[in-house]
Amino acid sequence: MITTPESTSGEAFHQYLRGRLIAASNGWKNLLVRIYSEPRVEESVIYPAVAEPRMVRILSGAAAVEEREPGGPWLKALVQADDFFLTASQSPYEVRWRAIGPEPFKTMHLYLGLPVFNRAIEEAFQTDPGATRLRDLSGFKDNFLSALLEGLLKELSSRHRGSSLFAEGIAQSIAGHLARTYADETTQDYKGGLPGFRLRKVRDLMVTRLEDGFSLIRLAREADMSEFHFSRAFKRTTGFTPSQYFIQLRMERARRLLRETNRSVIEIGLDVGYTSPSHFTRIFRREVGISPTEYRRMR
Repeated sequence: MITTPESTSGEAFHQYLRGRLIAASNGWKNLLVRIYSEPRVEESVIYPAVAEPRMVRILSGAAAVEEREPGGPWLKALVQADDFFLTASQSPYEVRWRAIGPEPFKTMHLYLGLPVFNRAIEEAFQTDPGATRLRDLSGFKDNFLSALLEGLLKELSSRHRGSSLFAEGIAQSIAGHLARTYADETTQDYKGGLPGFRLRKVRDLMVTRLEDGFSLIRLAREADMSEFHFSRAFKRTTGFTPSQYFIQLRMERARRLLRETNRSVIEIGLDVGYTSPSHFTRIFRREVGISPTEYRRMR
C-alpha cells in the first residue's frame, strides 16, 4: 500500500492514480501528458499536492466527482467530455467519483513545467512568479485549452514519436493562456488562502445577504472558484468554513440589534434569516453561550 505524501512531482504523480495508462508523452520539454482509462467507481483516493500546474481534461464519459480536504465535507461537480480540472493545490485532497452512462470514463492528465509557466507569469504580470497564484477550478470549460490539447492528443496517437518542437510550442501557449486567464496577483504570505480582495468581496456579499439562506455556490461564484477549492482556501484564510463564518456574521448582527434596539427577539431572528424563533434561539445559545433574552438582559 502506497502512503500518500504531502506533495510530489508531476513525474511521480502517476503512482497515486488507479486508472489504466493508455498513452504517455516521452521526452517532451516542459510538458508531461498521460491518458487514462479510469475505473467507473472510485470510493476514495487521496492525491498529494504537486508543484507543477496540473490539468485534467475529461476525454469521454461523464461522472459525479466529489472532492474534499481529508475529513472535510464532500463537494460535488458533475463533469462530462471536454470539462477541465485545474489544480495548483499546496495540500493533499481526497477525491471520489461514480461514472454516469455507458461510455468509458477516460481522462487526459497534463503537467506543465514550472520554467515555462514562470516565464509566462513574468511576462503577463511583470513581477516575480511568487507574487501570483494560479486558481483551483473544477468542472469548467475552456475552448482554447481544448483546441491545444486536441493537438497534443493527435501527437500522442501518431505512429511516430511525436514532435518535441510542436509540444514545446503547445506548452508555451498553454502557459501563456493560464497566466493571462487563471492567475491572480497576490502577496507572498498567501499560502493557498484567499487573496484579500476576494475575501472582501465574499464577506461583503455575506453581510448584504444575511437574511437569505447560506449558499456556497453563490459565494464560490463571487470568488470565481469552484466550491471545493473556495471552501478550502476560505478556511485556510479565516480559520472557519464559509458556513461557520456566515453564522458568526449573523450572530454579530443579532447581538448588535439586541443591544441597540427594542425590537423583539422574533423580529431580530427574522432579520438575520431565521424563520423559526426556536431555531434562532438554539443557534444563538450554541454560538454565544446564553439565550438572546438573557444576552439582552445582561447588556
